[in-house]
Amino acid sequence: MDTVGRRSVDTVTTPPLSSRVRIDVDAQSHAGHRRANNEDHYLVARLGRALQITTTSLPAGAVPLLTEEVNYVLIVADGMGGHAAGEVASRMALSALVALALDTPDWILRADEGYQGTLEDRARHRVQEVGALLVDTGRRDAALRGMGTTLTAARSLGRDLLITHVGDSRAYLLRAGTLYRLTRDHTYAQLLVDTGQIAAADVATSGHAHVLTNAVGGTSADVQVDTDHVLLQDGDRLLLCSDGLTDLVDDETITSILRDTTASHDACTRLVQQALDKGGRDNVTVIVAAYSIPADQPAPHADRGVDADTQPE
Repeated sequence: MDTVGRRSVDTVTTPPLSSRVRIDVDAQSHAGHRRANNEDHYLVARLGRALQITTTSLPAGAVPLLTEEVNYVLIVADGMGGHAAGEVASRMALSALVALALDTPDWILRADEGYQGTLEDRARHRVQEVGALLVDTGRRDAALRGMGTTLTAARSLGRDLLITHVGDSRAYLLRAGTLYRLTRDHTYAQLLVDTGQIAAADVATSGHAHVLTNAVGGTSADVQVDTDHVLLQDGDRLLLCSDGLTDLVDDETITSILRDTTASHDACTRLVQQALDKGGRDNVTVIVAAYSIPADQPAPHADRGVDADTQPE
C-alpha cells in the first residue's frame, strides 16, 4: 500500500498582528444626579476567528498549530425620547447591531487593501438598518414614537481603527500626550459653526448645543453615518463618551485625566466622577481603551493617521 510522502514546507508562522495587540479597556455609566433613569448604554466586545490543528502528520513547523485574528468593538449609545423611550432606543440599537453581526456569514477581521471600503459600507448599512427598526417600532407603539439614539463605535483590527458615528457622543484619541477629537457633533450648533454663523467658542451658550440634526431612529429612517479610519500606534488611548461627560468636562481636563492615569478603570472612574462633581446634569458614559502594539510590526498599508484636522476645537 502506497503511503503519502512527507515534505517540508516553508510556512510563515508569525501570529497575526491582531492577536498580538493588547488592549486594556474599561467602561462605566452613571445616571447622574438629575435623571431618574439612565438612557445611555455601552457595549465592549471581543470578536475573532481561530484555526487550531488538533492532529496532523505534517512535520513540526509546516503549519501553525494555532492562529487567530482578534478584533475589539466599543460602542456608546445615548438614547433620546420621552419617559423610558430613550433607554429603550439605545438598548435596542446595541442589541440589533449584535444580531446583525451574528447574522453575517463572512466576518471580515482584517482591514487589508480591498476590504476597508467593505467594512465601512457594512458599518453604515447596519446602522441604517437599526435606524429603520427604531422608527418602525416607534410607529407601532405610541409610547416609543420618535425614540432615537446617538451611536459612536470604534472597531480595532490590529493597527486599523474604524470609527462609526451618529449624533453627539464623541470619540477621542490621546497620542503622545495630545488629545484629538475623532468625531464631529451632529448638532444644529455645529452646523452654525460650519456655516460661519457662530464661533466654535460660542457653541455651549448658543442654545442649540443639544439640538441633534442626525440620530439613529427619531422620526426619520434617513440617517447620515460618518465613518473614519485611523492607524493606531503603540500607547494610544481611545475614549468614547456620551455628552454627559463633554458638556461638563472640558478637553483640557479630559487630557489631564488620561495623562495622569495608567489603568483604563482608573481613567473611567475619574472621568465619571469629574462629571458628577460638576453637577451631573445628564447620564454620563465612558469607555477608555489603551492599546499595546508590538514594536516590530510595520504599518500594513498606507493610510492617514491622526492629523491636524481632527484636533479638538
